[in-house]
Amino acid sequence: MLKYIIIDDEPLAHEIITEFCSMLPHVQLEKSCYNAMEAMQFLNEHTFDFMFLDINMPKLKGLDFLKTLSNPPKTIITTAYKEYALEGFELNVVDYLLKPFSFDRLVKAVNKVSDTVSTKTVQKESIQPSQVNTRLFIKGDKKHHQIDLSDLLFIEAYGNYTKLFLVDEMIISHEKISHYETVLDHNNFLRVHKSFIVAVDKIKFIEGNRIIIHEHKVPIGQTYKSSVSKLYN
Repeated sequence: MLKYIIIDDEPLAHEIITEFCSMLPHVQLEKSCYNAMEAMQFLNEHTFDFMFLDINMPKLKGLDFLKTLSNPPKTIITTAYKEYALEGFELNVVDYLLKPFSFDRLVKAVNKVSDTVSTKTVQKESIQPSQVNTRLFIKGDKKHHQIDLSDLLFIEAYGNYTKLFLVDEMIISHEKISHYETVLDHNNFLRVHKSFIVAVDKIKFIEGNRIIIHEHKVPIGQTYKSSVSKLYN
């Protein structure tokens, strides 16, 4: 379980972040702070994994607060001011969210935190150390679907969208296939065609230039043949 705090002087920002994070089963809110001084006191007395930090706050600005910390927690900047992005990344922030940001964009930022904290911190009782991310939220049909990655068979590009084929259903996602190539574990999911990513453990057999998964036939692209051949050579 990843523990986080919010540091922002705007109550609405707290509401939005809290609502979005409530849909993520692996994160937990520890404290809502409305100024940097309140956060500094909490930081001195407690430990947590990451924080959402606003830049434009009274008394002590967010980046100035970050500069005072000798060993800061992982930080996701949340601000309406894009001109501070470079300075933020020079301070090694994990991500920089421009308000107003979407649920999908916040999930990407939190996933970056998951990738940077130690495996020991990320582990939950219900998962194995080698399986940090076993679930994923998919935006489609004006909903955010939570899927178990063990149910995912393959992904097919669909214009600016993608089709995610699961064991019992198909979901059309608002993300491009390049997004999933980035967020999925390359040990478990393999790009085999410009339009297809397959779950390696769901492959029934490979025949010529196609892969059979359940009743589906997935083509193998010419430029991806060498990657596919590594599965059996």
